[in-house]
Amino acid sequence: MPAPAHIPDKLYFRIGEVARMAGVEPYVLRFWETEFPALKPGKSSTGQRLYRRREVELALEIKRLLHEQGFTIAGARQQLKERKKNPRQPELGFSAAAPAPLAKMRRELEEILGLLNKR
Repeated sequence: MPAPAHIPDKLYFRIGEVARMAGVEPYVLRFWETEFPALKPGKSSTGQRLYRRREVELALEIKRLLHEQGFTIAGARQQLKERKKNPRQPELGFSAAAPAPLAKMRRELEEILGLLNKR
């Protein structure tokens, strides 16, 4: 699987930028906007589409579903709907033994707070 496209750290992206990141033509993004209700970029005062990071990520996910996993438009729409209903919780990487070290850290922080309050 190819590496996911790097999304620059900025507030808004124009349709051409999003098209380059996704590797599709701008007309494809405009079509996807009609087929996927969640893909709804805002518009500037001049009518230019302005995608937020969330919409760029969604466009990349739509492309992955359609081009890499072979879903139809309806199938991709259903996949996105199911993911919205049942989002997977990201793993935080804490082991079962994590509460003991956290409790120790909390006690140490409370001791430090006590020392600071005495001053």
